[in-house]
Amino acid sequence: MSDRIKKKTHIDDMDRGIYDIKNKFTYKSKTEQGLTEEIVRQISKEKGEPEWMLNYRLKALEIFNSKENPVWGPDLTEVDINEITTYIRPDAELTDDWRNVPEEIRDTFDKLGIPEAEKDYLLSGVGAQYDSEVVYHNIQKYLLDQGVVYVDFETGLREYPEIVKKYFGKCISPNLHKYAALHYAVWSGGSFVYVPKGVKVDVPLQSYFRLNAPGAGQFEHTLIIIEDNSYCHFIEGCSAPKYNMINLHAGAVELFVGENSTLRYSTIENWSKNMYNLNTKRAIVEKDGKIEWISGSFGSRVSMLYPASILKGERASSEYVGISFAGAEQNIDTGAQAIHLAPHTKSTVNSKSISKAGGKAIYRGLVKIAKEATDSKASVSCESLMLDNLSRSDTIPVIDIKNKNVDFGHEAKIGKISDEVIFYLMSRGIPESEAKAMVVRGFAEPIAKELPMEYAVEMNNLINLELEGSIG
Repeated sequence: MSDRIKKKTHIDDMDRGIYDIKNKFTYKSKTEQGLTEEIVRQISKEKGEPEWMLNYRLKALEIFNSKENPVWGPDLTEVDINEITTYIRPDAELTDDWRNVPEEIRDTFDKLGIPEAEKDYLLSGVGAQYDSEVVYHNIQKYLLDQGVVYVDFETGLREYPEIVKKYFGKCISPNLHKYAALHYAVWSGGSFVYVPKGVKVDVPLQSYFRLNAPGAGQFEHTLIIIEDNSYCHFIEGCSAPKYNMINLHAGAVELFVGENSTLRYSTIENWSKNMYNLNTKRAIVEKDGKIEWISGSFGSRVSMLYPASILKGERASSEYVGISFAGAEQNIDTGAQAIHLAPHTKSTVNSKSISKAGGKAIYRGLVKIAKEATDSKASVSCESLMLDNLSRSDTIPVIDIKNKNVDFGHEAKIGKISDEVIFYLMSRGIPESEAKAMVVRGFAEPIAKELPMEYAVEMNNLINLELEGSIG
């Protein structure tokens, strides 16, 4: 790695406690740094994939090499694929018995609290990915008896090839952008969920993604199919320890919501500040279906993440509720997209951001209402809280409406912590640092209340962690 890159990627970060646990870098196999046809073929061969998947990967590689970095968002020139290891198989085999996970890996997940929720029956299924492969996966028997499928993506490809082939790449195309193409060339790990017609998954499913290796990429693929008249809540957690080199996350989430069904997709991302988080998430929603996005974005050097809802069927709807936190040397560029393609569709976006110490928190969104989408409603609300005079917050909405029979509203607020409020709290005996922290937690509360309790607690802990040493 060049001295220039080493200097640029030096990470001056706080102690993040359990999230910065580093295990010894061991592996069963890995690719060389960089991205070539030989590397793509190596990944596919190691997984024993069908020929159609290898061909898909190779076509995506061609697209990746042909596309430039986007120029409208954060600067991505620091991301050099020649410095990234795209596939690392951990020294562990997939198991449904937690005791069979290697002790060092199990201890990391234990400290992160991953199996705890399952033990307390808060989750109906759990998957845990370490570097490039899922090492643990389990689902409650009563869901299996109803025909629910929840497996790692490789198992899904092997055991349900016709379903995977039907849906894979149909929601997110490798042509969408450069890092979607990268994902399809080197994807590994992730989750496959199938909920049959009329089945309500009454407690959440969860996948947790942990990237341990320095200088590596993680490219998990999540595919969720919810048939008609069904319900599911899926929770995604992500974290990585800090290193003084670039790590890359370019996963993909493809969601298919059937008629009169609801899918809630909750994410708490807590990457370290050497991570480029270039994730892609999209949902296609059929007639009377609903997608609910709950998103918390913490950590990472740069994030570019804009979950998209494609409202394909009449009266389909989407709700997005998200919060991001940008600190020193962070550029968190996030938002949501709602694409109305049918009459009487509805979308709402409620985005909040917090910035401190010169961090950049950007909302970048799209609302597109097609000519056919008459009587549609869309509402966008963006609120930003800056904790000092060094920080920056911008709202960059794109609104594309093709018919006149639409109800649309957009509201944006940017402000700083009120001195009067802090003075009042301090006059009641509350220290200044805690008074400011109370205001920030109150600002984030509408997001936290949408999460399951254990994740709301984690989000508040992350906010407290971000605030340490920054206000007071």
